[in-house]
Amino acid sequence: MISILGWILFGLIVGALAKLLMPGRDPGGIVVTTLLGIVGALVGGFIGRLLGMYQYGESAGYIMATLGAIVILFAYRQFVAHA
Repeated sequence: MISILGWILFGLIVGALAKLLMPGRDPGGIVVTTLLGIVGALVGGFIGRLLGMYQYGESAGYIMATLGAIVILFAYRQFVAHA
């Protein structure tokens, strides 16, 4: 249970950071931002570890999670804008 709450908190932080780095109008609110942050953290973390860029628990994982959230947020914005 604690790990799930940890991922939600981490996703909230990463999602908020991604939203700050990508200013502009977002079609979603705080819930969507949190979900995108969680997805971005998972995707970015998976890709970074898959490429051997870092190991579990290293600070580079936070950078990759943020980059993943930015990419997911950008894709979400593009999808909603063209839908």
